[in-house]
Amino acid sequence: MEAIENVVIVGAGIAGLATSLGLHRLGIRSLVLESSASLRVSGFALATWANAWRALDAVGIGDSLRQQHEQLDGLVATSTVSGQSGGQLSFKGKGTHGDHEVRCVKRKLMLEALEKELPVGTIRYSSKVVSVEDSGCFKLVHLVDGTTIKTKVLIGCDGVNSLVGKFLGFKKPAYTGRSAMRGSADFKANHGLGSNFLLFFGNGFRSGFIPCDDTTIYWFFTWTPSDQDNKELKDNPAKMKQFVLSKLGNVPDQVRSFVEITELDCFISSPLRYRHPWEVLWGNISKGNACVAGDALHPMTPDIGQGGCAALEDGVVLARCLAEALNKKVSAETKDREKEEYKED
Repeated sequence: MEAIENVVIVGAGIAGLATSLGLHRLGIRSLVLESSASLRVSGFALATWANAWRALDAVGIGDSLRQQHEQLDGLVATSTVSGQSGGQLSFKGKGTHGDHEVRCVKRKLMLEALEKELPVGTIRYSSKVVSVEDSGCFKLVHLVDGTTIKTKVLIGCDGVNSLVGKFLGFKKPAYTGRSAMRGSADFKANHGLGSNFLLFFGNGFRSGFIPCDDTTIYWFFTWTPSDQDNKELKDNPAKMKQFVLSKLGNVPDQVRSFVEITELDCFISSPLRYRHPWEVLWGNISKGNACVAGDALHPMTPDIGQGGCAALEDGVVLARCLAEALNKKVSAETKDREKEEYKED
């Protein structure tokens, strides 16, 4: 069976849904193909800086997310070796393009907010893409169930192992040699951390603890694992928890408690991968009417907290560019048709 679409987006993650909603706001319909049976939440939360909030405002969901997440005052960095503060950074100052705004947003709430604003039927779940091929001016998208979709525009927002990226000729993202564990601690009452992002470093380990709201703390822990670490910790949240607690170093008891109360089903561990900048600058980020966005284009490490922010910006900017191009094409086709009708008259 073959269906025809104007715009097909592969992947219902942050970049895919932001692109689809950006197009919807500009009057352009898209179809989002998601391999999972429902929204897939990888990770628990993400830092959203001013650029992300401008993107969220552009698609109309910024205010609703602000109401659910507290604004952060600043970052406090502390050595786990000496216990001394290594510096502080305020998030309250003015930037070049306006006030700073930093929050830690629950990933699930962001994805649900994006999905809620899309027309019913925009996302097609349980739709795994297995291959892509050229067909004249179209791209043919083949699904695992035997369905083929012919599309005028194809956008790959399918993550670090992007099938669309592979179609464009991208190499697999490089492994940094580091891994990250992430978790989410939920409290019945106020967690008492305040509104600061606490960052700890020392002996090759780095950890961070960020409040999402009054009762939820998102935390991360990064290090360079040995082969034995990878073997022992893989798919074993109890061992992950024990490992993090043993490596936190000299941190306050309150901070240590955030890891201690984290439920075992709220632990994940993953290798950190990225794409070399020159591969993005000089690579084939598009091929005719196909391109990639988000992690499929520029997977990055969490060191500057811009992975999700960049994905949101990708979606908004790409939607605007596509809308402009598609509307120009429609306008040109309308003018040609009017000329033909004028000649006939």
